Amino acid sequence: MVPNVVLVTGVSRFLGGQLAARLAANPAVERVLGVDTVQPGRDLLRRMGRTEFVRADIRNPLIAKVITAARVDTVVHASVNSHSGPDGRATMKEMNVIGTMQLLAACQKSPLVRRMVVRSTSAVYGSSPRDPAVFTEDMEPRDLPSSGYSKDAVEIEGYVRGFGRRRPDVDVTTLRFSNLIGPRIDAVLTRYFELPVVPTVFGFDARLQLLHSEDALAVLERATLDAPPGVYNVAGAGVLMLSQAIRRAGRLPMPVPRSALSPVSRFFRSTRLVDFSPEQLRYLNFGRVLDTTRLRERFGFTPRWTTQQAFDDFVHGRDLRPVIDPERIREVERGVGNLIARLR
Repeated sequence: MVPNVVLVTGVSRFLGGQLAARLAANPAVERVLGVDTVQPGRDLLRRMGRTEFVRADIRNPLIAKVITAARVDTVVHASVNSHSGPDGRATMKEMNVIGTMQLLAACQKSPLVRRMVVRSTSAVYGSSPRDPAVFTEDMEPRDLPSSGYSKDAVEIEGYVRGFGRRRPDVDVTTLRFSNLIGPRIDAVLTRYFELPVVPTVFGFDARLQLLHSEDALAVLERATLDAPPGVYNVAGAGVLMLSQAIRRAGRLPMPVPRSALSPVSRFFRSTRLVDFSPEQLRYLNFGRVLDTTRLRERFGFTPRWTTQQAFDDFVHGRDLRPVIDPERIREVERGVGNLIARLR
């Protein structure tokens, strides 16, 4: 059943704003409300069309009045944030966890709410050397995330499950996205691959499974309009080894010992190029791969881009050029090959 009134949180950022724009362009959706603490940029606001922007903080109980007054029947919680930003980690945790608690409390009070869609993350599985080859939705992390965005996501999902038990009449869909990538995404991972010299952990080559930002929008839209409730892993097919991704981006790898990883990450943080958190460092160390069978068979969605295609689209869209001329590398390889041949 197509919703009548949809409320989307986090519309000043890419996913929330673009989702609101898609829903506003759908004539079957009667009304779209976009909520955030700051107004979207001019271009994004224009794309959002008839979306009604509401400047509100979901940490404030007043969000309940917004939901009740607008007679909202579908809520999409897309504002869960993975970056601490200038306000620091404490504010990020408040926005993520306290904000979700207040939003769920508001939805619980409204008898009109019939559907809840939550953008979560595969980071709830953590990253460790004891991980399985692939994570299914029913698996628990081998090492429970102890801090940062991963821990926030675990807590958020716990509150969402509690809401589902208290309001069994509401269809709840939780989407565990793998790391997003694409020409229009600005994230730690995209900034990492834009570095001319990319730090890696000596002796490790993580398996990366990525999700194109357009596929993320498509699955959010489908979950909002008409899709079976449940918990779903969302990721592109296939994997890229970290070393392969670095080569495809034309970057230079810089292997460093694990003992030197923290000082190196602090250096990049001080330059404001990439802000590595401990959980992001673990991901770049061990990687993470998801089983998406439930997404395809029960939810009825197959991502358009594979992991490799999504990464290549990011590289081409950002116009990343090789740090070293490929022809120069081939010349060196030929020279080394000739030298080895003469020594035989």
